Amino acid sequence: MTGFVERLTLEVDGDVLVDAASRAVYASDASNYRHVPTAVVRPRTTDAAVAAVGVAAAYGVPITNRGAGTGIAGNATGTGLVVDFSRYLDRVVSIDPESRLAVVQPGVVLDRLNDAARAHGLLFGPDPSTHSRCTLGGMIGNDACGAHSVAWGKTSDNVHDLDVLLADGRRFATRDHPPLPLPDVDPAWFPALDRRVSGYRLDALPDLTRALVGSEGTCVTVLGATVRLVEAPERRVLAVLGFDGPYDAADIAPQLRELDVLTMEGLEESLVRAAGDARPLLPRGRSWLFVETAEESVAHAAAAAAPHSVVVTDPARQRALWRVREDGAGLATRRADGREAWSGWEDAAVPPARLGAYLREFDGLLAGHGRRGVTYGHFGDGCVHVRIDFDFADGYREFLEDAADLVVAHGGSLSGEHGDGQARSELLDRMYPPEAIAAFGRFKSAFDPRGRMNPGRIVSPLKLDADLKVLVAPPTIPTRATLALRTDNGDLAAATRRCVGVGKCLNTQGGVMCPSYRVTKEERHSTRGRARLLFEMLAGDVVRDGWRSPEVREALDLCLGCKGCKRDCPVDVDMAAYKAEFLHHHYKRRIRPSAHYSMGWLPLWLRLRLVNRFSARLSRFAGVTPERALPTPTRSFQSTFDGRGTGDRVVLFPDTFTNHFEPDVGHDAAAVLAHAGQAVEVPRGAVCCGLTWYSTGQLGMARRVLRHTARVLRPWIRAGVPVVGLEPSCTAFLRSDAVEVAGDDPDVRRLASLVRPFAEHVAPLLEPVAGDGSALVQPHCHGYAEFGTSADREVLGKAGIDASVLSGCCGLAGDFGFTRGNYEVSMAVGELGVLPAVRAADPDTAVVADGFSCRTQVRHATDREPVHTATVLARALGVRGGTPKA
Repeated sequence: MTGFVERLTLEVDGDVLVDAASRAVYASDASNYRHVPTAVVRPRTTDAAVAAVGVAAAYGVPITNRGAGTGIAGNATGTGLVVDFSRYLDRVVSIDPESRLAVVQPGVVLDRLNDAARAHGLLFGPDPSTHSRCTLGGMIGNDACGAHSVAWGKTSDNVHDLDVLLADGRRFATRDHPPLPLPDVDPAWFPALDRRVSGYRLDALPDLTRALVGSEGTCVTVLGATVRLVEAPERRVLAVLGFDGPYDAADIAPQLRELDVLTMEGLEESLVRAAGDARPLLPRGRSWLFVETAEESVAHAAAAAAPHSVVVTDPARQRALWRVREDGAGLATRRADGREAWSGWEDAAVPPARLGAYLREFDGLLAGHGRRGVTYGHFGDGCVHVRIDFDFADGYREFLEDAADLVVAHGGSLSGEHGDGQARSELLDRMYPPEAIAAFGRFKSAFDPRGRMNPGRIVSPLKLDADLKVLVAPPTIPTRATLALRTDNGDLAAATRRCVGVGKCLNTQGGVMCPSYRVTKEERHSTRGRARLLFEMLAGDVVRDGWRSPEVREALDLCLGCKGCKRDCPVDVDMAAYKAEFLHHHYKRRIRPSAHYSMGWLPLWLRLRLVNRFSARLSRFAGVTPERALPTPTRSFQSTFDGRGTGDRVVLFPDTFTNHFEPDVGHDAAAVLAHAGQAVEVPRGAVCCGLTWYSTGQLGMARRVLRHTARVLRPWIRAGVPVVGLEPSCTAFLRSDAVEVAGDDPDVRRLASLVRPFAEHVAPLLEPVAGDGSALVQPHCHGYAEFGTSADREVLGKAGIDASVLSGCCGLAGDFGFTRGNYEVSMAVGELGVLPAVRAADPDTAVVADGFSCRTQVRHATDREPVHTATVLARALGVRGGTPKA
């Protein structure tokens, strides 16, 4: 392959990636399959994509075209050349509002197209749940549908023209194509079903555009598309219908199609349980329908069909409810008992009138095979998503064959959304007669006679039970973790499999997850990319150095440890924990980077009063970036606090940053707690959560620090006194990560149960006061991940302050932004949203940031002086604490 790679590098304007890390990251999509590519190309221009395909064809290398890699059938991985269109070919070229047509490049993300179309009151109708990261090229490849296909159809119903390239170099528009030896077609081969996505859409011929949509890259490379847009509804109303029986929602869905609805989505109770905090938003029931309409009267008419219902007009509440449905593919991958659930039989569709009967028989099929699944989906179109606790080594093929026969018996399609890929292509002869299968072969040959394009899918299929990543790439090194990893039974391999590839971490707007990816746009810097590299590290055949892997270290070096993934990822991947575990092993019995000794041990240096003495040297020799001045310690909070208030006892935890850098925050918090009827106590002994050691992978020391802290706090712990934290990172660590590090210590476990964030503890104790102030609030990422932001809003509201809460990371993230080599990324993260918002805020608006890192970054990059919530409340209540004079 040397000549092949050299020619790619010479002829292709783009990134030619053949390193182990890139090949590992692209070896999987969101399916169960794994194919390690020879090379990955990210073309910068359309001509570069043409050149890449030409080189691959000349060398006989198979070609797999790829968007965001969120498909779950195994149609975006290949052993030859992977062409990733998502990095550079991602533009909306033009929008014509009069003709309602948009011209797009294949790598454009659906949400970006709709952002551009919204200015004209238009949108692209099909909307998969991955709309924030899936690409139009991928949607065209799979004939993607989404929740609103009831109103606007599939992708094939909304594509006007395609600019396509054949492996032999011919390029043409599908509405004006050259003569091609296309097969004759009998319409009787195809079931009458709107959601039929399996096989080629030969019944659309002679419309070649529609026939090629859904061909999964097996015939042509899509270089561009002209797509149809529809008028966007002026408003949306959501009726949530609750039913007492598990199949009632499916039974009634066909009747409600007679209403003028935009979408009709079904959920069942196990998925809702997995969603956790969404349950209070739903009416009573065991199954639910989400019925969205453009008219409130239609929503109420739909609601009347259910014994329990609610009509939601508030957009924020609608988004919270839709999140349950959109995160379904992730939420369903872990059962309540911890067992893993998988795609494989993911998106079959039947005529809507048959849906209830099909689901009853399908549940019987699951039980007969000793399997369990979580079902949900597009009930208005009869399409069902399900994740199943497969044992891939026993009975996987037999189940899929029986499931295929069941759906065909109901007049359905093996796939109703994601295509066939490797998961279902082998089953097509159970759905179609031999004549249709032969016609599929002739259709592919008309475009790709040498079988270069995504081979093994649809035609001449790969085995559905081959190349399963959990079987072909098992761990080759011990995977028992030093951390408890409670939700994965202490197994790092299971933790890496928690990422199923749905790619929510590829979002570039909203939430916190993967700040460094939002800057670099490198897949290896996403949560998904890092999880895959850890998976491949454990497997050892591509990433070969085990715990010493430089590829994994490089990818994790730019992980801010923000824990945004722990909240934003639908499967609760906690990359900060996996990073700590990796660093623990990577540097075991080795010299660490100097920043691990300087900032990792910062609490000790502060207690020994060495920071002031050696600050200049610390910046120069201890791995600290020269662009930042180290904060200056002052007289500690512990040494200046002498008790405050009467009433219920409470411990105010003197974290390192409050204690040594901003003791005024501690005194203000004590004043507010005293005002709220609390007797505030502060331990005199040395206490620390251990986070700085944990985040640098020094887990043994983190454990010792935690146990020491628990011993100091033992009198309060044994008495059940609440422990209130002021620094969100420390508070979150004590409440959650502490038991991962030292959960075998009963005092540490009790301490975790007693820890409260300041806002959460104070909010129910304060009476509202009049006020007209305003605040711009930057939540600390760890606080966002562990506690959310509702308590912050509530407590500021009680102080008469109108709070606007920002979304995103400040970029400093503890030691990350101070470490040499990270400064540019740290600042770029802040400039994504937080810092511009602070600069744009009215001078009279308080900038509130409870995290010491967040306040430090704001001070470094703006002229604003941020404050802690405790200080804002103390001012509003007129009870400022202040540090006593020395």
